[in-house]
Amino acid sequence: MSAIEALYMFDEHNNPLLEHTYAGRPPPGSTLLPLYLSHPSPRPSLIYLPNTNPPTLLYSIIQDQLLFLSPSSKDTEPLEVLEFLHRVADALEDFLGAPLLASKIEGHYHVVAQLLSEMVDRGVVSCTEPNALRDVVEAPSFMKNLLGGVGLPSSTPSSLAPTPTPFSLSSRASPRLGPSLNPTSNTSPVPWRRANVRHTSNELYVDIVETLSVTLAPSGLPLAALANGTIAFTAKVSGIPDLTLQLSCPGGIANAVELPVFHPSVRLARWKERPGDLSFVPPDGRFVLMGYEVDLLGPTALDAFSTASDKQAPRLSVPATVMVRPSLGPSGTDFEVLLKLNPRFAGGKAAVSPLPSATGSSFPGRGGSGGLGRGLGAGFGRGEGTTAAPSIEEMGVHVPLPALVKNVTDLRASRGDVTYAPGERGIEWRLTHKEVNMLMAGDRGGGVGVTATLRGTVVGQDEEGDESLEPASTGLTSTFDYDDGSTSSYQAPAQASEKKDESGGADARRVKQNKTLMPSCATVSFSVKGWLPSGVKVDSLGVDAKRSKGLGAGVQPYKGVKYLCVSRRGVESRC
Repeated sequence: MSAIEALYMFDEHNNPLLEHTYAGRPPPGSTLLPLYLSHPSPRPSLIYLPNTNPPTLLYSIIQDQLLFLSPSSKDTEPLEVLEFLHRVADALEDFLGAPLLASKIEGHYHVVAQLLSEMVDRGVVSCTEPNALRDVVEAPSFMKNLLGGVGLPSSTPSSLAPTPTPFSLSSRASPRLGPSLNPTSNTSPVPWRRANVRHTSNELYVDIVETLSVTLAPSGLPLAALANGTIAFTAKVSGIPDLTLQLSCPGGIANAVELPVFHPSVRLARWKERPGDLSFVPPDGRFVLMGYEVDLLGPTALDAFSTASDKQAPRLSVPATVMVRPSLGPSGTDFEVLLKLNPRFAGGKAAVSPLPSATGSSFPGRGGSGGLGRGLGAGFGRGEGTTAAPSIEEMGVHVPLPALVKNVTDLRASRGDVTYAPGERGIEWRLTHKEVNMLMAGDRGGGVGVTATLRGTVVGQDEEGDESLEPASTGLTSTFDYDDGSTSSYQAPAQASEKKDESGGADARRVKQNKTLMPSCATVSFSVKGWLPSGVKVDSLGVDAKRSKGLGAGVQPYKGVKYLCVSRRGVESRC
């Protein structure tokens, strides 16, 4: 049964770029686009269109403002079609460069047509690996096409000379790994790796990036804490290397890491037998080796992520937290935002000794002033952002405002820049790396943390000119206009008390009324080099010389690793 019937692409102005039909007679793009745009934004990735003939399921993604649509008249696996659309976008970026632009698609229609034809065969997804596609699709380079046309060596096959069929029609081809390859000299025995890979310098890089998401209660206790990790691998090694990457974390990988997903090159039997060991033959270039999720409040991950003063109240060791103090001032229109930075993430110089790899050679980080320092994951240049002394690179605070807020006046921050325009639904407060370092320098050696403050006053929609809380007019210019001396002295304290009660009641009513204008939470964004919240780290990266082919005797690739934690409004504090 065919899963992919057609693919339609539209630019940022919804103008058609291309239509490619694989199987059947699907509705044209001119019919599907108005039906897709009729749904309110944000539009779902899967829309059912019952008014078409036949009724159609419409799958869609948006990549770099380009719209990808794929109709299906049959009940198929939704994730299969959506994953195919993402693979198409990735392949186009690999061949044409990122970001994807309409001009790139229009200027290289012949390359796009070859890609789409190779990726799907009569509606069945066949080959989506960029390395395998580079063996059968011409790269959009004038010089490469010229060299191939005159018969000179080229990294892509010539359009003038016949080339052997790269794929066999064997029924034993695995849909997960792509079709099997004929054992010819022009193709690789590994579906996801290009044939005849050659590099003058052999290098292996590991980049582990984790996205942090934390929700804190008003008391400061964590309600939820998750880290989503991605291991990006870059292989620039000649031949066909066979690698083994060993991961570890406090509590054990098997207990901490949840929902792991792997590149097709990973040997799953090895991971099941020994969790934390990744054995694989990498594609040439950069690719995503693994993805995972870690519950930072779990029984094992909590030990690595938190610092508990007592067993009843564990506190997360996050780089920064924020607290909102609403309803300040006599009328309750002022608020204060406190940003507290963890002194553990002040950075600094730290020397880390090289870590031995599985092959016995040293495992250095990326060299140079922009590298990782001396050790495995040792830093990001000039001694900052090391695993021993992680560094905050950027910091931002977002304070959402209720819809009733008309303006915010008297915005002042102790550090950083504040951005707000009347009518906007939030306040942006940003601190640069230099400002963060200046704040950290004030607490160097103290270990208690540093705090930056932001203050402001909110103005409601009907606050200006509102006299509903003022006492009714009596026609007297003052309470002291009439005094004939008949008022006894014992009445004066009573009158003063009544005036004070009326004033206090008015202030209390104003504070209660202005509570609806106060922000109820704030979020923090940051990036930290040299630190992962889950505690996952690379123990070693080895090359199996017996299984590897074409690497050369005695060749030891240059190896490096980076750790990076990113949070985009991920740490939310409620009040």
